[in-house]
Amino acid sequence: MLPSYLLSLREGLEAALIIGILLGALRKLHRHDLNPVVWGGTLVAALISVFVALVLYSVGVSLEGPAEGAFEGITVFLAAGVLTWMIFWMQRQSRTIKSELELDVRHAISKTGVRALFMLAFLAVLREGVELALFLTASTFAVIAQQTFLGAVLGLGTAILLGWSLFTSTVRLDLRRFFQVTGALLILFAAGLVAYGVHEFNELGWIPALVEHVWDVNFLLDEQSTLGQMLKALFGYNGNPSLSEVLAYIGYFVAILVGLRRNRVVVTSVQNA
Repeated sequence: MLPSYLLSLREGLEAALIIGILLGALRKLHRHDLNPVVWGGTLVAALISVFVALVLYSVGVSLEGPAEGAFEGITVFLAAGVLTWMIFWMQRQSRTIKSELELDVRHAISKTGVRALFMLAFLAVLREGVELALFLTASTFAVIAQQTFLGAVLGLGTAILLGWSLFTSTVRLDLRRFFQVTGALLILFAAGLVAYGVHEFNELGWIPALVEHVWDVNFLLDEQSTLGQMLKALFGYNGNPSLSEVLAYIGYFVAILVGLRRNRVVVTSVQNA
């Protein structure tokens, strides 16, 4: 439940902040009459995101045998890829997203009209919603579906409350610190998804195990126990992983840390230019 709660909180808060920026820009321009356009785009995007989540889940539960394993492996790899992209995107955009969105609102109102404003809200929220739908689908493979659903509902509810309080009061959350902490957790989640995907492909024979079991610590912490299931859902814990799983887990960390360091250098260079 915790992974789905944290990711739903992060994705929901990102969406809430984007909506807040759009509404704030309209308020500065004294165009309160266009608020329903933003809410309309948000609602349509939310409905489509729910539909995508239901379709993905329905396809997953309807498959059996090798097809089920292939679907799970592909889905978790896609989810890990989306999470990785999101981490890099937030690192690049976190300092400029507000000014860019406000500029987009001004452009939409002055030149392209209501439809452009609707699409601005729609696409911003849809991106967050589809990302969340993909991750939640992958999360149901590791934990009970009801726990994933409950975590998502609680996370989105918390995000709505935080977004509302940030928009209507003087309370200010340290968003940079919030995204740093959740970004670090997302790296761990994504690494676990990569390892889980490799595990599924090991069973299908699509990726060689190299060594079937590098170690077996299930006698110390059984992966089927309550704690083991929690660690599996959070970080992809496996009490007896294959060598290819271990290499994938470590390799992901090395790749993303190098990538984040290079991305930070590029961002700093652009800002100082």
